[in-house]
Amino acid sequence: MSYELVAGFETHIELATKTKIFCGCTTKFGGAPNSHCCPVCIGLPGTLPKLNREVVRYAIRAGLAVHGEIAEISKMDRKNYCYPDLSKAYQISQLYAPLIIGGYVELSNGRKIRLHHIHIEEDAGKLIHQHGDTYVDYNRGGVPLIEIVSEPDIRSIDEAREYVEKLQQVMRYIGISDCKMQEGSMRCDVNISVRPKGSEKLGTRTEIKNMNSINNIAKAMEYEFERQVDLIENGGSVVQETLRYDDATNTTSSMRSKEDAHDYRYFRDPDLVTIHVPKDVVEEIKAAMPELPADKCRRYIDELAIPEKDAQLLTKYRKISEYFDKACEGVKSPKTVSNFIIGQIFRRTETEADKEIFDVAVTPEQLNELVKLLDSGKIRNNLAKATLEKMLDSGKGALEFISESDMGGLDENALNDLCKQAVESNPKAVEDYKNGKEKAIKSLVGNVMKNSRGKADPALAESKIKELIG
Repeated sequence: MSYELVAGFETHIELATKTKIFCGCTTKFGGAPNSHCCPVCIGLPGTLPKLNREVVRYAIRAGLAVHGEIAEISKMDRKNYCYPDLSKAYQISQLYAPLIIGGYVELSNGRKIRLHHIHIEEDAGKLIHQHGDTYVDYNRGGVPLIEIVSEPDIRSIDEAREYVEKLQQVMRYIGISDCKMQEGSMRCDVNISVRPKGSEKLGTRTEIKNMNSINNIAKAMEYEFERQVDLIENGGSVVQETLRYDDATNTTSSMRSKEDAHDYRYFRDPDLVTIHVPKDVVEEIKAAMPELPADKCRRYIDELAIPEKDAQLLTKYRKISEYFDKACEGVKSPKTVSNFIIGQIFRRTETEADKEIFDVAVTPEQLNELVKLLDSGKIRNNLAKATLEKMLDSGKGALEFISESDMGGLDENALNDLCKQAVESNPKAVEDYKNGKEKAIKSLVGNVMKNSRGKADPALAESKIKELIG
């Protein structure tokens, strides 16, 4: 029998507000243990929380970015459980009236992964296990989170990977989080079940907790899918439970039986007021949203004639797309700008981290100036490429390396002389061309371009060389 994977995600994203969700402590990553906390965020008796307004605004931006509906009225609830990283024995979250309802993330195959809701909540502290002892660092406690809860719409590991990557990309674009999984600012709980292909009935699910690597998510899902299929085919049954993933052994193991909402005894938090979001506030936030990557990619393809693959590379990170937009202002051929970025500049920003920061020596205005010289016919492509390399090395503008004589072009006599020189000094290439090797002409044209420092017109040079060879 063939089985189908069914998965849904609960994705926790730490918001990049300067202070925590219910107090004034910093949200800065790192620091000495327990140095970024106060009586409010560790829940000492007698303290009262006060909701950070920016947390709500950041969450609204997230909701708008994934096509969700912003609730005019939402409320905070207490989720009760005892665990060492939660000092007050409850987490302030949302269950009954979350801030955002619905929404979706569209995949490249056209499928839309539906979202059930997005809610705001506080993060817990962090447990550190060393030499058989366990330490608690509450610096992370009270850092604001949104939790994005999807429907069980994911049907493959590739879809799961793309879903997480697209969420990460969109949340970075709108500036609400750096989504650095290695630092815990984006973490995923993966709910996974299997069912016979063609069946509409959902199987019993397990939940793999706190995944902070896309590669590990893929490995854990593959292992858990095969484990559940093997269990069913050998007459067993899947038990609803919470699992941890061990990347050293590439296995999952049980942490505890899976809880449902009633196990947490949710109730309305009595210390926090109802959240009211007027429609004009939503419209104000919407008006300030940046262009989303999917929309920008379509614009590059439809309006700027950028090939789809190149458009995807240019829009993967917001800083690259903003650089491209500025460098394109007033140019005749945006494709030329794209070629310079994806070719020469990307070779200098090899890693994904480099591309995300995109701190290059050449400003978009300097690249714009170079491309306009090329557009106007004052310089040729070879000279433009060579000049860009010098600009990347030095951070200087194009005119620091291009003289007036470089922009003067070649008169006909000078071009004729260079073409004659190329033919006379490369007899083998001439012979190869006469014997039918069309590519040989390119080496002769290259000789002219080199000796003219890129000033010659390559098409005209090729024509003249062919005349000389006869």
